[in-house]
Amino acid sequence: MNPQPQLPISGQCPQPAAGMTIRQMFNAFNMLLTREVLRFGRIWLQTILPPMIMTSLYFIVFGHLIGPRVGEIDGVSYISYLVPGLILMSVITQSYANVVSSFYGAKFARHIEELLVSPMPYWLIILGYVAGGVARGLSVGAAVTLVAVFFAHIEVHDLWALLLVAILTSALFSLGGMINAIYANSFDHITIVPTFILTPLTYLGGVFYSIHMLPPFWQQVSLFNPILYVINGFRYAMLGISDVPVYSSYLILGVSIVILYAFTLRLFNRGIGMRG
Repeated sequence: MNPQPQLPISGQCPQPAAGMTIRQMFNAFNMLLTREVLRFGRIWLQTILPPMIMTSLYFIVFGHLIGPRVGEIDGVSYISYLVPGLILMSVITQSYANVVSSFYGAKFARHIEELLVSPMPYWLIILGYVAGGVARGLSVGAAVTLVAVFFAHIEVHDLWALLLVAILTSALFSLGGMINAIYANSFDHITIVPTFILTPLTYLGGVFYSIHMLPPFWQQVSLFNPILYVINGFRYAMLGISDVPVYSSYLILGVSIVILYAFTLRLFNRGIGMRG
């Protein structure tokens, strides 16, 4: 009888044995994805309903109370201008939150080691968690879009570009959430990045305004915010307007996903943070 593989004392994770068939890999991926969907689906009052309520408040306060004073932006009413940014802001925060909480929860409960010593390759484990984050991000994005219908007239300039940007954005921030969870040593650590980095960058990323409304100096500073390009890529797909060249949005999304995925896979291979 073969003994179960153990994590080495050094903390590095052993690469699972190869040899899974395509069907087995599909079943393993489906298991991870189903678990993640059921995880946030069972508590939809905590995962899906709050963003819908928050978005309604944004529309009431910014759209109806402040919007008439702002007027139009790039030929679009202010409340319609808000729609793409609010949808994507929900996608970003929910995708990130799903993976960081789920993966760190697995570390905290010490059942992540069962995955690490299973025959599943690391890239498939990462893909499963990211797919779960994308599922939650898109679900919340769809729910927020449903709310937006009651406040603003919604038109879609390019449906395929809209879906592409939403999926890529959700995948990118799901990877970010996994990296945060890998390095986190306590539940407090999983809130540091969203609170002090992600939220400020999102609010300063053109969700509520066009950077052309800013003084020249702050326009230039805003161009160093990567979320600005993501939100404008989504806004172009929905409204046909953007503060930055559209190709830059796809470039930043694609390059960032490749970099974060490669970095996450390296963390898995080296076993960093996997024994916390």
